[in-house]
Amino acid sequence: MKLYLWVFIYSAVLIWSGINPKDQFTWFLEVLPAIAGGLMMALTYKQFRLTNLLYIFILLHCIVLMVGGHYTYAEVPWFDGLFGAERNNYDKVGHFFQGFVPALLAREILIRKQIIQGQAWLSFIVISICLAFSAFYELIEWWVALATGENAEAFLGTQGYQWDTQSDMALALLGAISALCLLSRWHNKQLSRL
Repeated sequence: MKLYLWVFIYSAVLIWSGINPKDQFTWFLEVLPAIAGGLMMALTYKQFRLTNLLYIFILLHCIVLMVGGHYTYAEVPWFDGLFGAERNNYDKVGHFFQGFVPALLAREILIRKQIIQGQAWLSFIVISICLAFSAFYELIEWWVALATGENAEAFLGTQGYQWDTQSDMALALLGAISALCLLSRWHNKQLSRL
């Protein structure tokens, strides 16, 4: 993917998401990781360019975050009652991506920096990193809820589901495993060209 196209799509969706979001505070909390990721990629682009595959999935993850920020995860319109669900499950898409994309990123860094030897150990460490990241994000959600009280309900997006935290982490785990199973060969081909 061309850099200018990536930046254009990222910027356009970010601007759209910031125009009259459902809740300004929630928008800020939800898009902050996308903004931080965009800045990190801009700062490291020349020194540590990533594979095109990873850039595409990072962009898709950012779009998921920006859409969730615009509507709040509990109110993304096209997910209301999807497949007969009683709750809006758009946040589950976000948590799947929270495992899927970091798995590719961790895998790429570990391979390129030659930190892990052996495919089995690589997969184990990548999945462990993704689970740690997912658990840490759940802690951040909890801390925000404690600090802001009722204002954090839209950010948490639990919608009364008592197992929300556990299912979020399970979906991140599923995302990480899916990325490794579905994209490792394609990823390896792109890594060999760097």
